[in-house]
Amino acid sequence: MIIEADGGSRGNPGPAGYGAVVLEAATGEVLVERAEGIGVATNNVAEYQGLLAGLRAAAELGAESVEVRMDSKLVVEQMSGRWKIKHPALQSLALEAQKLARQFPRIRYVWIPRERNTRADRLANEAMDAQAGTGPGKGRRAEPQPVRWTGASGTPTRFLLLRHGQTALSVDRRYSGHGEVPLTEVGVGQAKSAADRLSTMDGVGPGTPIVSSPLGRARQTAQFLADAVGGSVVVHPGLIETDFGQWEGLTFAEAAARDPQLHREWLSDTSIPAPGGESFEVVHRRVRRVRDELIAGHGATTVVIVSHVTPIKSLLRMGLDAGPSLLFRLHLDLASLSVVEFYPDGNASVRLVNDTSHLQR
Repeated sequence: MIIEADGGSRGNPGPAGYGAVVLEAATGEVLVERAEGIGVATNNVAEYQGLLAGLRAAAELGAESVEVRMDSKLVVEQMSGRWKIKHPALQSLALEAQKLARQFPRIRYVWIPRERNTRADRLANEAMDAQAGTGPGKGRRAEPQPVRWTGASGTPTRFLLLRHGQTALSVDRRYSGHGEVPLTEVGVGQAKSAADRLSTMDGVGPGTPIVSSPLGRARQTAQFLADAVGGSVVVHPGLIETDFGQWEGLTFAEAAARDPQLHREWLSDTSIPAPGGESFEVVHRRVRRVRDELIAGHGATTVVIVSHVTPIKSLLRMGLDAGPSLLFRLHLDLASLSVVEFYPDGNASVRLVNDTSHLQR
């Protein structure tokens, strides 16, 4: 695949935005376009943000061979390793880009003149126009929109994210991935309390989509809510927990003792899989596909998702537009509730994280 990316700043620093396009290399077909205003920033920061958006989009499409084309000589040379990165703000962005780039077996960076980067340049300027309120912007309608402090417009799709209740493995704090393990008696009580809470929330009723991971502990938790509202549970395989491979059933200490070097690297790099398992980045990409599918089928409504730690964190990461380090810094309790809304214009709002107030009743 080909990534064309660009960024700009009107003032340097000033109001800034980026654009990124992913194309099929063989046909030139445009597969994805991304654009966003990023507030006040420099040209170089905006250029890097465009690169990051393009790399994320290509990863979501499952690209293996990537050619990045940009008219920023600085970004191309720095990412190719030929120029040093001295500015602290660019160092952190470049580090994030390098981590994303490691997902692709083959990647190269190519400088192109500005006149050959018109698609990404147009998107970046549309994003800056939309941010300034002087143009409709990519993906926005030209007619007036309700104004919110987030800048989001349109009716969002609201995801109520519920983690399953307690199991025997969670009691002992063991890695619990694809293996089947039922709820404990405490877990059943947690699931019932969560069902009572959700059944009273706006948008939750007999017709509300309740989408569950295929694993029994999630389906069992989801079924209590379905019974409470008179609905039904739909299973989606993409919401399954991370496959921890040979670490399944081990404690943190046991996994660290078994594979000390790999375990240390795994704790800081989301592209590294557990032995015989899958990486957090693979999970992130499949969960993003689930999110897009659910929005396409249930846009502008409320959807309940019953899943596990990693898929829920991935959805919150998307809502926050955060980097992969969020996966290691965010804690989610058993049977906790989180809420994220995704707007049709590409904005998002995280409204609740790890709420367990219903378990205290």
